Amino acid sequence: MVQVSAASPVVILVEDERQIRRFVRTALEAEGWTVVETDTLRQGLTDAGTHKPDLIILDLGLPDGNGMELIHQVRGWSSVPIIVLSARVDEHDKIEALDAGADDYLTKPFGVGELLARVRAASRRLQAAGGAGGAIFRFGDVTVDLNLRTVLKREATVHLTPIEYRLLSLLIANAGKVLTHRQILREVWGPSHAEDGHYVRVYMGHLRHKLEDDPAQPRHILTETAIGYRLVQTAAA
Repeated sequence: MVQVSAASPVVILVEDERQIRRFVRTALEAEGWTVVETDTLRQGLTDAGTHKPDLIILDLGLPDGNGMELIHQVRGWSSVPIIVLSARVDEHDKIEALDAGADDYLTKPFGVGELLARVRAASRRLQAAGGAGGAIFRFGDVTVDLNLRTVLKREATVHLTPIEYRLLSLLIANAGKVLTHRQILREVWGPSHAEDGHYVRVYMGHLRHKLEDDPAQPRHILTETAIGYRLVQTAAA
């Protein structure tokens, strides 16, 4: 039984390769993390619910199932950062995991420096999205509860995908500030997607269609030409 210290952040490590578990555990414990490790999907889900971790590191290829199932289930009740470790290099697998709610995707083999950089970035994203625990953010006729992860427009629930919600959370955390395409990609999709600018355009379009009265003439989610985007809180007409 792992003794979890209240003074240190907790990471659930779900990985069936013993050598990788040892490598990751050593790296994270040196950074002050408490590591709870397992090699099965079933136990990973149990640990995620029991320990209420600050981070989940997950292999997709597990002996009792696909790690994608863990992502889908955890995202039903938690915004805890999830970093996928996988030998799968196909772009489709990466996009599927990220769209399901993973925060980042690290391809094996990887180095300790890159792993720790991804861990720090995932922790910052969680703080940006939920640091004001319970805070209500409003722009126009849209109300976002950052604690409950709910979005309302004129009191009607707006259903956002995990990626759309993380993008909106990032805009809210930086309201009034211009975010570059590269910053958005790094914070929402992770550093491995720094050149995939089309992701930002597509998902900003999705947000505008769901949250703006006139997506073609947005009043809140604004484009800064050749730079990026900015969220403004002007009152609704």
